[in-house]
Amino acid sequence: MTQEPLQDQAEIPVEEADSTSAGIPVQANIEITNNAEEEVKIPPDLPILPLRGMVVYPHTAMPLTIGQPRSLKLVDEVVTSNDRIIGLFTALDPEQEVPGPDDVYKIGTLAQIHRLFRAPDGTVRLLVQGLSRITIDEFTQIEPFLRANVTLSPETVEEGIEVEALMRNVMDQFTRLAELVPNIPADLITNALSNVDDALQFAYSIATYVRVDLEKQQTVLELPTLTAKLRHLMNLLAKELEVLELGRKIQHDAQSEMEKVQREYFLREQLKAIQRELGEGDEQTVEIEEFRQKIETAGMSTEAEREARRELDRLAKLPTAAAEYGVIRTYLDWLVELPWQKRTEDRLDIAHASDVLNEDHYGLEDIKERILEFLAVRKLRLERHLTVEEQDAAQPEPDNLQNRIRRLREGAILCFVGPPGVGKSSLGASIARALGREFVRMSLGGVRDEAEIRGFRRTYVGAMPGRLVQSLRRVGTRNPIIMLDEIDKLGRDFRGDPASALLEVLDPEQNHEFRDHYLDVAFDLSEVMFITTANELDPIPAPLRDRMEIIRLSGYTEREKQQIAQRYLVPRQIRQHGLHAEEVSIEEAALLSLVRNYTREAGVRELERQIGSVIRKVATQIAEGKVEHYKVQEDDIRTFLGYPKMGYHDEIEERTDLPGVAVGLAWTPTGGDVLFVEAAQMQGKQSFQYTGQLGEVMQESARAAYSYVRANAGALGIESHYFDQHDIHLHVPAGAIPKDGPSAGVTMATALVSLITRRPVRSNMAMTGEITLRGLVLPVGGIKDKVLAAERRGLDTVILPKRNAPDLDDLPEEVRNTMHFVLAERVEDVLHHALM
Repeated sequence: MTQEPLQDQAEIPVEEADSTSAGIPVQANIEITNNAEEEVKIPPDLPILPLRGMVVYPHTAMPLTIGQPRSLKLVDEVVTSNDRIIGLFTALDPEQEVPGPDDVYKIGTLAQIHRLFRAPDGTVRLLVQGLSRITIDEFTQIEPFLRANVTLSPETVEEGIEVEALMRNVMDQFTRLAELVPNIPADLITNALSNVDDALQFAYSIATYVRVDLEKQQTVLELPTLTAKLRHLMNLLAKELEVLELGRKIQHDAQSEMEKVQREYFLREQLKAIQRELGEGDEQTVEIEEFRQKIETAGMSTEAEREARRELDRLAKLPTAAAEYGVIRTYLDWLVELPWQKRTEDRLDIAHASDVLNEDHYGLEDIKERILEFLAVRKLRLERHLTVEEQDAAQPEPDNLQNRIRRLREGAILCFVGPPGVGKSSLGASIARALGREFVRMSLGGVRDEAEIRGFRRTYVGAMPGRLVQSLRRVGTRNPIIMLDEIDKLGRDFRGDPASALLEVLDPEQNHEFRDHYLDVAFDLSEVMFITTANELDPIPAPLRDRMEIIRLSGYTEREKQQIAQRYLVPRQIRQHGLHAEEVSIEEAALLSLVRNYTREAGVRELERQIGSVIRKVATQIAEGKVEHYKVQEDDIRTFLGYPKMGYHDEIEERTDLPGVAVGLAWTPTGGDVLFVEAAQMQGKQSFQYTGQLGEVMQESARAAYSYVRANAGALGIESHYFDQHDIHLHVPAGAIPKDGPSAGVTMATALVSLITRRPVRSNMAMTGEITLRGLVLPVGGIKDKVLAAERRGLDTVILPKRNAPDLDDLPEEVRNTMHFVLAERVEDVLHHALM
């Protein structure tokens, strides 16, 4: 069954519905009786009409539309009776088609049908008047329609000043509501409600007009007292007023904005008319002409110029208020601001480049030599081949000369690989200064979106070019040096693979036609000199690694760190802390103490931080007026920085004092380091275990070392029944740090033999090398970093695989002269030199 407010009052005869409005209580032609509960006799088995989505209150009249077959049967039976009395109860769920006894509220309204109109579509229009509040006692019939026994539930009607005050407040709020809601008749307030003497009828009449949800409408009906109903209405009206007033404010603001836009539009049109009369161009015309001039002077490629002029023609036809206008304007800004033909002349002076590199960096002689070779080759290839081209310039093909120059400018893309703090990034800046080029540093660490490299397509809101094009526009030249920092830390996810996007950028055969997604025209990157940096090579994809020339930077020696601190770090820290060079100085012995006892790194970043801590202590004393000049000596370092944080050589001597401990060398992305291998024995039966968070390869090295020792027990002086009576535990300390690789094989074998034979390992010695079951010592990588780590820890002897002898040529001459190297071919050679 369906009950809806009457929507078309034209369907009701005029003589019967002269004051009826859809969803509005009827006040005319119906006498609403205040004491209806005394005059109306409630019949037994009262027909019950469920209402969907509305509540009919006592003392009000409402139009209803009946369409459900069950409801039509109810109406047909009720209208034949004399009193035409029915019960109106609201359904709990407005969406339920046929509510049952448990699907309606228990409190409703006793109503009388006053008018009836049968529509051509088969529905029936009713006009009902609410008489009294009733409560269902029990249902007596379900089919063909609901019947129930009900009892009257009269409300408690108070009198007095409080009721009058509540009525006035409700009336005031409703008057304000009527001003905001257009479908409330104005004469309802002036005539109907103002003349209502019955306070209960007043409350129910007001409730009919408040637009709230069904549950709150039912609450008005169910509240037992008049004052409760009025207070509830005050709360509903206050909330409704707040919503409506906010909506009106929003509408007013929107209207004001629209009027502002229209006003600006009319003013612009008037300004254009005035400018036309004066013979001047309007703002848009001036801007279009500026773009046209910039396109002509930008020196774009043919494709880019054609695209720019096409977009400019579109811009000229659009009004400035159009959303597309700003998009096209931004695109043209990017096109005309790019350095299509602007470049800086290279200063290919090898002597000048050498001076700059030596001025900016101490040590790194091999690296400097390779960079100078790189620059010399670029100079010779460019100059000499250009001379040949000048001779053939009489009959050149259209683009051959330009392409030949581009190929000559191409060179290897350098990739500096090394631990943090060794000067990879600053080397790029020095190369740029030596060549006289602009320098741009792009950090790629954590970049996961391909659009960071290639740009965003213009279909997206807020699209912009990639970081490469942005950098070129910022420096204003087409041949800068761009350093792609931390290229080994590129990420990849569902948004794309930035490393794959870099394949085109770093390929000289492709990057002369690099196409950014935003620009969508080719831009020549062949004159850009790319330099990349990384801490390790493994994370870099092989195709990308193949496009670069790898230059490895290892850590610094003690002497190099000392010189770097004296020449660069100390002066920089003095300036940064507001001091003058004559106010503070640090002795070489103090710097050596900082290097040995307070830092343990391949680079110099931590060293600079420790120097900064010392300078701050001195700056405090100078600021307090205690001293005017301070010379930091070795004893001051411990006073300023506390107990040494890093053991130098004492730790190694203490730990290798007992048999079963050997010192190995390891390579890490942050440089070389020493590691200890400890072995312990206990009573047992041939058990062997290893701990220290070892990777799979390192576990295999441990098992290989153990098997070699058991297989050669006789030759090593070990009793044959030893392994039948003992368990052995091999441990690599710093268990929280994962470790892997084969280079600790000889160290593990040495620790095992030292334990079993009770012969300690020499405390001044470290070793590295892979072991085989036959006792061979195989070569390993990272020799330079490992040797420098041994040198930093005060060790003077290193055992290396014999096949790693060529790697010694990469070591600094200072290290080669001060350290002793043992080249071992078999494990027996290692044990001979390592065990005391």
